[in-house]
Amino acid sequence: MANEEVDVLVIGSGAAGAALSKRLTDHGAKVVCLEQGGWIKPGDYPSSSPDWEVQIHRGNFHFNPNVRRRWEDYPVLQTGANPPDVLMFNAVGGSTHHWAAHFPRFHPSDFRTRTLDGVAADWPITYHELEPYYEANDLEMGVAGLNGDPANPPRSPRSTPVLPIGVLGETIGKGFNKLGWHWWPSDNAIVSQFYDNRPACLLHGKCMFGCPIGAKTSTDVTYWRKAIRKGAVVKPWSRVREITVDPRGRARGAVYLDRAGAIHLQLAKTVVVCCNGIGTPRLLLNSKSSLFPNGLANSSGLVGRNFMVHPFRTFEGVFEAKMDGHLGPFGIPAMSQQFYETDPKRNFARGYTLLLERSFGPLHHAWGGFSNIPVPWGETHHQVMRRRFPHVIRVTVMGEDLPEESNRVEIDPGLKDPSGIPAPRVVYSYGENSLRLLDHGTQMARHALEAAGVLEILDSGVETPAYHLMGTARMGTDARRSVVDKNHRAHDVPNLYIVDGSSFVTSAAVNPTSTIGALALRAADKIWAARNG
Repeated sequence: MANEEVDVLVIGSGAAGAALSKRLTDHGAKVVCLEQGGWIKPGDYPSSSPDWEVQIHRGNFHFNPNVRRRWEDYPVLQTGANPPDVLMFNAVGGSTHHWAAHFPRFHPSDFRTRTLDGVAADWPITYHELEPYYEANDLEMGVAGLNGDPANPPRSPRSTPVLPIGVLGETIGKGFNKLGWHWWPSDNAIVSQFYDNRPACLLHGKCMFGCPIGAKTSTDVTYWRKAIRKGAVVKPWSRVREITVDPRGRARGAVYLDRAGAIHLQLAKTVVVCCNGIGTPRLLLNSKSSLFPNGLANSSGLVGRNFMVHPFRTFEGVFEAKMDGHLGPFGIPAMSQQFYETDPKRNFARGYTLLLERSFGPLHHAWGGFSNIPVPWGETHHQVMRRRFPHVIRVTVMGEDLPEESNRVEIDPGLKDPSGIPAPRVVYSYGENSLRLLDHGTQMARHALEAAGVLEILDSGVETPAYHLMGTARMGTDARRSVVDKNHRAHDVPNLYIVDGSSFVTSAAVNPTSTIGALALRAADKIWAARNG
């Protein structure tokens, strides 16, 4: 059954799809969004239940779709020398239900790594072109923060005051100060005061398990609330099988299945794919036709290539005083970007951020915390547990991942989702630059904790790559070396746009969601301007 043609069909309702849809409705576009998942009721979040730590490890809100296995999920085969732990969520609002809400921006240098440092590739846009969209996205999402960070360009006053950094922030801050290193309270998309009809954060510490009051930003309570009032239509429980094309090679719409298995066709003048760095290449590679035998928009062969995550290594410092890391917002209280930019004296390119992070509750600590070192059973159990909880400060090294074509998303021939649609395989291995970067970060994180007076340091070792799915349909000016142009339009298909982390050229050393939202707002303006083209 074919649905009435609309101006713009958006596939995916997360950080990109929501921002883009709302902006297009502001312009007057008729928008329909297809979302695999449904609306999440606040009372259904694990954070609303006393057994939230158990639910997140075993239940249907687990971070990894291979564990959750909800109808709206699809399996992902994780392979390579360092198989990535794939974290994403399908619902209206996407993975913004499950994120920590850390909201840093890219640095200007992140858009010019080839010119400045001789690695990766330059973006076809600059930080300053994106800056007004960063500002607009901040206002829509609601940000708590403190202006004046010397490591970043100036920005407008934050939507709400900075969130409390707590005793752990003050403690590690003293360590950074002793070393003479940069650190600053972080921007977080968690409002600290009443803002835009949303209540202030209650500091309950369970942000990653869903915020039942809406203080943490998820796009269902921000962009979608406004877009729907302006006429946007969200169709939940709609699993897209393929994007169809007409005889001229233009996108015609999308074929999707509902939960009953019925097949529908949504027609549109313009199609925008916003399915994340794994879901987007999966859909494009599954959209084969006589005109596009290797997958849609894939004449370059780069759809699915240059997959990036972020290299991580975590250190949990045990202190004598209580740090109460399980209380307060889980969004990053503070960070140091002392080692963010390339330094020719070091044996790696680009750099990393040192993240000051909170922890979860007592059960999480007993299971091993973020360092994956469990509290031992037996006669020393209570002694070790009292020593660790709640006495831990977590410092995480998060490094920039350089794009490599061998790191990729492809269709696995034997894997299918609950509707029988071929599912993806992700192949990933850490590059030598990432490993050298993590070695340096290991030394610096230890120095910071030692300067702050740590008693014991628990080291995760080099972690399984995870989070932040980027790079698999990259931007560029050369159609042979990229999938979309600087306005996110596919080089091969004039009315197809790709707007999410997959269009990233580089990964930077910060969380990507702020940049995803800013790019989506900019892309919406470009789509509207080109609507008659």
